[in-house]
Amino acid sequence: MLELIKKIVKAPAISGRETAVADVIRAQMESLCDEVYRDKLGNLIALKRGSAPEGERKKIMLAAHMDEIGFLVTFIEDNGFIRLAPIGGINFVAAAYTTVVFESGLKGVLVPESGTKADAMTFDRFYVDIGAKDKKEAQRRVKIGDYFVVEPSVTRLCGKRIAGRPMDDRIGCAIMVEAARRVPAPRDDVYYVFTAQEEVGCRGAKTAAFAIAPDVALAYDVTGTGDTIGAKPMAIKVGDGAAIKIKDSSVICTPAFVAELTDLARAEKIPHQLEILPYGGTDTSSMQMAGSGCVAGCLSIPTRYIHSGVEMIDLGDVEACVALTAAYLNRT
Repeated sequence: MLELIKKIVKAPAISGRETAVADVIRAQMESLCDEVYRDKLGNLIALKRGSAPEGERKKIMLAAHMDEIGFLVTFIEDNGFIRLAPIGGINFVAAAYTTVVFESGLKGVLVPESGTKADAMTFDRFYVDIGAKDKKEAQRRVKIGDYFVVEPSVTRLCGKRIAGRPMDDRIGCAIMVEAARRVPAPRDDVYYVFTAQEEVGCRGAKTAAFAIAPDVALAYDVTGTGDTIGAKPMAIKVGDGAAIKIKDSSVICTPAFVAELTDLARAEKIPHQLEILPYGGTDTSSMQMAGSGCVAGCLSIPTRYIHSGVEMIDLGDVEACVALTAAYLNRT
């Protein structure tokens, strides 16, 4: 599982430019599913047809987003420094003094203007230094509109814990790949949808759900925790299992589906916890409201330091999400 996570994490894929990671995931899914394709928005969709008679099969849509937050080149200064605009919700305090990588492979460092205090760290106070002597040299390597991200990484920590980026939400993608491996013959039609542009408005999930019209939709994404120093009270801890979402600021998950997942986790003795997130949103809301709507839920992966270069997860929680997904798809 760790090697799979590394492969998926290390393919840079900013919102709207998900091809690199889509190619990595496609290579994993083609042997596991009956059909794999990308739609017009850039979602990667892998369909595994069910074993039940056609009229008795439900359409189940599983979704995790491929894209990550990042930056866009907007201007090149005379001295060769590069100005930028954010794509997605950037924490510039966390992003300060990090190494960034462009789609071409070029690297640079993301730094604030001298004297910028933490509470003033906004995108217009930042620039990228690629080491160019002047504007002319920088223009030979970079152009307006180029995309770049904080350099991806995965670091093994104590026990089953790893840190790096972008765990959000490549870890959800890895869970879906592993679930497809463990459930080679589902009863229902399962659409594994690796969505595009979640970080800029949950766009991919909306169009994919409209096209698929699922009966049941289950999203995978990271969630905050209440187990760090200074954290606001929240009944989610890294290492305590899969987080079954009840609600966040964008969705109220279907109560009967929440109860079904919770009962299944108890019956199968799968570590789990219940998540109520007072902020944020995931692809769950877009799927729930697409077309005529559907039953919708979410399995979240407890994650510390979200939208930083050291997002931390526990592989035990990842395994719990995989196990619960497999148990749901294998239900009779």
